[in-house]
Amino acid sequence: MIRKPSVLLCVYGLALLLLQVAATKNKVKGNQGQFPITQNVTAIEGGTANLTCRVDQNDNNSLQWSNPAQQTLYFDDKKALRDNRIELSRASWHELSISISDVSLSDEGQYTCSLFTMPVKTSKAFLTVLGVPQKPQITGFSSPITEGTVVKLLCSSSGSKPPADLRWFKNGQEIKDVTYAKEDDPNGKTFTVSSTLNFRGDRRDDGAVFSCRVDHESLNSTPQIATQVLEILYTPSVKILPSIPVPKEGQSLTLTCESKGKPLPKPVLWTKDGGELPDPERMTVNGKELTINILNKTDNGTYRCEATNKIGQSSAEYVLTVHDISNTLFPTTTIPSFTSATVTSSATITTFTTTSAATINAPGCAEGIWLLKDELLFLARSIRPLLQGDSM
Repeated sequence: MIRKPSVLLCVYGLALLLLQVAATKNKVKGNQGQFPITQNVTAIEGGTANLTCRVDQNDNNSLQWSNPAQQTLYFDDKKALRDNRIELSRASWHELSISISDVSLSDEGQYTCSLFTMPVKTSKAFLTVLGVPQKPQITGFSSPITEGTVVKLLCSSSGSKPPADLRWFKNGQEIKDVTYAKEDDPNGKTFTVSSTLNFRGDRRDDGAVFSCRVDHESLNSTPQIATQVLEILYTPSVKILPSIPVPKEGQSLTLTCESKGKPLPKPVLWTKDGGELPDPERMTVNGKELTINILNKTDNGTYRCEATNKIGQSSAEYVLTVHDISNTLFPTTTIPSFTSATVTSSATITTFTTTSAATINAPGCAEGIWLLKDELLFLARSIRPLLQGDSM
């Protein structure tokens, strides 16, 4: 049977339609594996941001980057926006990478990578720009400070995003008892942070180094630090140091007036019992030292040392008690054991003192010496005949 041409054309058209449908289904199925892949990016203000879009399967479809304002930056390898900071890093069927140099806070936002399939597929990448905090400044007081004054140190830093942290240190040791505050900068994007440290000035803080450190993720391992060396003015502190612990008659005694203050105290003033030194011949002052020569009982009393600077005056006292000098008698007698020797005797009086100007009268000493002499003479007369007999 011969088919009519119209029937043949109809069958041919139907077959062609089926082939087109099958091809479309296969293409749609293949396109389901074609998705752009991006990642969020963080950059430091003034640095460089790198945006990368990748596609694992791509049937020669174009890639495009656009900014938060939906302006096209790059379409494949073709630059679309006139911005010298934006450069092409890599362009292929599987990747489109660009870089933005000298990033500013206004560059922050959501960037879009588009894959031009049917339909168009997109992936979002958020660019976060960190605001770099400025170097901190310490204000709030004038140096030097008088001891007892309430000190208020204020540390501040602006331009950080997100808000920076401030930490206080004294000679390298962190101080926790501080107050913290933050406020928006006029640009509405960054922050100014501040921290206040309150304390009362003490002489122990003179020369102390106070540091304020800014910690922020944009600074990596190099934080910003401001330092302030504290100068405290204070009244003198005074103490008296004797040259010997137990002064005795005939000795020399030196009293040293140790004074410390800021500013340095003026030359010290020595007094005895509230008045002038009574014996300038034996009592001499050399700077901070008072020397009393050949001590005697009349030197007993209270000695006072005063030190003064422009902040105030301080004093110390030393009560002097002159002690007697002790003495001891040490007799020594030598009797030879040899039969042919000559008998000798000696008596030695030894006086031990701590001064070269002592004279001691020991009751009974002279009498003891004469008794000892008589006994030795009697002994010599007794053994003389024996010695003569042995020689004959």
